[in-house]
Amino acid sequence: MTTGRIPFPVLLWVETRKLADTRSGKVITGVLAALAAGAVVARGIASGPGFYSAAVTAGIVVGILLPVLAVLTVTGEWSHRTALTTFTLEPRRGRVWAAKCLPPLIASVLACAFAMLVAVPVTAAVAAAQGVPADWRVALPALAGWTAATVLLTAQGLALGTVLMNAPAAIVVFLSNAVLWSVVARLGPAGEAATRWLDLNTATIPLVNGTMTGADAARVAVSSLAWIVVPMAAGMVRTMRREVA
Repeated sequence: MTTGRIPFPVLLWVETRKLADTRSGKVITGVLAALAAGAVVARGIASGPGFYSAAVTAGIVVGILLPVLAVLTVTGEWSHRTALTTFTLEPRRGRVWAAKCLPPLIASVLACAFAMLVAVPVTAAVAAAQGVPADWRVALPALAGWTAATVLLTAQGLALGTVLMNAPAAIVVFLSNAVLWSVVARLGPAGEAATRWLDLNTATIPLVNGTMTGADAARVAVSSLAWIVVPMAAGMVRTMRREVA
């Protein structure tokens, strides 16, 4: 029998199937779609027929559940004890992890597109029901920034899952992060400054609003370095060195 290098598209397809075929993946995907659509409808009814405001409301749901799904994606090999099989079929662990990380990042872009797609009929229906003109205005910088912020939050989930290699621990850290930084922000000027520079959720607010400045971009870069680049690099070192039992 001859063995050869597994093409990366094959790895990517396999990891995408894992993302969608597992029970937890199906549940989170279904809940995400339902809650995102519900958020769009609720915002349209409560605030009127504003297309962009209705679509962005779904970002609250997407920004929580997609990182959780990303955590489960990169920790699944260890929690399900399938790492031995996976790394026997493809010993180059870096290629496997690259194939694992891409589907959640792509899914974050598709989730934003789904929210906008749902917002179209909702905005039209609310405008018709209320007898007022619909607001279809969309600021492209804000739209791009919202999508970029969603991708960054998903990447944060990937990084935490990779470095901790434990789904419950990574999910707890991610979900408690916003609460802890809200406490830090109340600790005076130093706490507020630390939150602006080190909390990824706070740093990406100008991205979502489409009001990015040079200083805002620097804060996004620093918080991304702290919560994505450094933990991902440390996690990849652990992944390469960890014994598979």
